[in-house]
Amino acid sequence: MMSIHLVGGGYRDGTERAVYGPFVSEAIAGAGDERDPVIAVLTVRESADPSHGETLAAALRTAGAPREVDIVAIVVDEGETIPLDAVDGVDGILVGGGLTPAYLAGLAPLAGRIRDAVVAGVPYLGFSAGAMIAPDRAIIGGWRIDGVEICSEDGSEELDELTIEDGLGLIDVTVDVHATQWGNLSRAIAAVDSGAVGEVIAIDESTVLTVGAGPLRAGGAGTVWVVTKDDRGVLVRSMR
Repeated sequence: MMSIHLVGGGYRDGTERAVYGPFVSEAIAGAGDERDPVIAVLTVRESADPSHGETLAAALRTAGAPREVDIVAIVVDEGETIPLDAVDGVDGILVGGGLTPAYLAGLAPLAGRIRDAVVAGVPYLGFSAGAMIAPDRAIIGGWRIDGVEICSEDGSEELDELTIEDGLGLIDVTVDVHATQWGNLSRAIAAVDSGAVGEVIAIDESTVLTVGAGPLRAGGAGTVWVVTKDDRGVLVRSMR
């Protein structure tokens, strides 16, 4: 099983190698020396706008330089489904950001294929929404619990109440993103405090958490926040 790389969203020039480099290195290793690695960049965007996927592809190429990286970019409109063969034969899978419920709906039919690919050694990188839908149980949005505000409405993903659904099943810890920048760390704390989930990893922008063989690894510009609960209450610790 290769690593799962979870990025908290955001773009900051100069962080490409720290944030995307380990993922690209694994894809290169998987491809070997005889050919360039093939990375699928999957995005679900309003009106199938390709610009977000193009930005992610540019970051991957910067992170992988001087080795060439072959990008297969697939974008669908919100409400549509990514083609079932989108991850067949690739050396890396990147799922981008946008409206998280639309990403989950668009990728749910591929969940089994993505899990099989990761188990077979293909690295996965989730950017923002792509990180949020990676776990067994995924926060897909919401800014209230029982009507009480837990974060800014700006990060609600167009949902009112905290909403948790089955994700892609790649990891067993729930993930939130834009932790400090959008104030979603408070949503992570409230989700754990309410008992909706047992643990949340909240990731800052331009920051990556890598889950794989060995200890968790954090990199990039910000902080990874680990939210748990014991008999003392909710506990928050940081990883840099």
